[in-house]
Amino acid sequence: MLRPSREAQRRPAHFQRRSSVTAGTALGLRILAALALVGIALAGHWFDREGLRDNTDGAVSFIDVVYFTMITVTTVGYGDIVPVTDRARLFDTFVVTPVRIFVWLIFLGTAYTFLFKNTWERWRMARIQRQLQKHTIVCGYGATGAEAVAELLRRGCPPDGIVVVDLDETALEGADELGVGTVLGDATHNAVLEAAGIARARALVVSPNRDDAAVLIAMTARRLAPDVPVAVGVRATENEILARDAGAQVIVNPVSFGGRLLAGATMGSHIADYVSDLVTSHGRVKLHERPVTREEVGRPLRTVETGQALRLYRDGRTIGFWEPEAAAMQDGDVLIEIVPTLDSAS
Repeated sequence: MLRPSREAQRRPAHFQRRSSVTAGTALGLRILAALALVGIALAGHWFDREGLRDNTDGAVSFIDVVYFTMITVTTVGYGDIVPVTDRARLFDTFVVTPVRIFVWLIFLGTAYTFLFKNTWERWRMARIQRQLQKHTIVCGYGATGAEAVAELLRRGCPPDGIVVVDLDETALEGADELGVGTVLGDATHNAVLEAAGIARARALVVSPNRDDAAVLIAMTARRLAPDVPVAVGVRATENEILARDAGAQVIVNPVSFGGRLLAGATMGSHIADYVSDLVTSHGRVKLHERPVTREEVGRPLRTVETGQALRLYRDGRTIGFWEPEAAAMQDGDVLIEIVPTLDSAS
């Protein structure tokens, strides 16, 4: 993550969710619609200018037609130019009057969109922000963060259950297209994480472009929400300890992980393929973490029927399926198992 500018630091964080039509596009469409309606009235008056009478000089010029059209469309007219034939009066009755109504509706709609609606949208976003519960926050929408969001969506997480935080407005535009919530700001600041609803989040994924920023974000999140699980991505091995000290429960180093996976692949041609199955949503199997059920308490880990049990977590310790402690599961244990994906199971 690039070091934020002073302007970005002063700018308040705000929650937002993408609209289907941009403000500029909406304004342009309204202007074109109003011009098209006025053009219809202008053309009708010009081609039937013989049905109009100018009470000032008796001659109806093009300027007079433009003046009469605009006055008639926006008001009821001043009486200096009036329709005198039945056809001109019928045109004003059945064409110009509806045009006047539609033009005023366009004006009112524009005022609503750019004045009242903006206030409404701010209130609506604040309400959505307050209602955020059990969502996942992704800090940093670079290559790693974008892939994390994509994988969450592939795993069935709804877009409104994800909030992306980043300083780059261009990056957030890509997140907006997915329908997820976004917060523009520096995630190392308390106000930004609070705007993302850190206290009510299900998990926090930290993937900025700098390890120092990742550690600072983890520390900020740990102080604001001590119970929210934090997963941090770092690039330097020596920073893994700092991320752990900052409160990260899960630390992923893509460089070291990729190197270990490549080295493991030399021991067997199918190892990398199986690991890819485990960590992606489109594989045949996946890793699943869950607490031990009441019915499983006292039974050996190898008797788990929901999947292939691998290990237990008990009081901060890791217990493999081959260790003596795995002979009897206890209440409060958390187990890791391999289960088939829905596609494979069917």
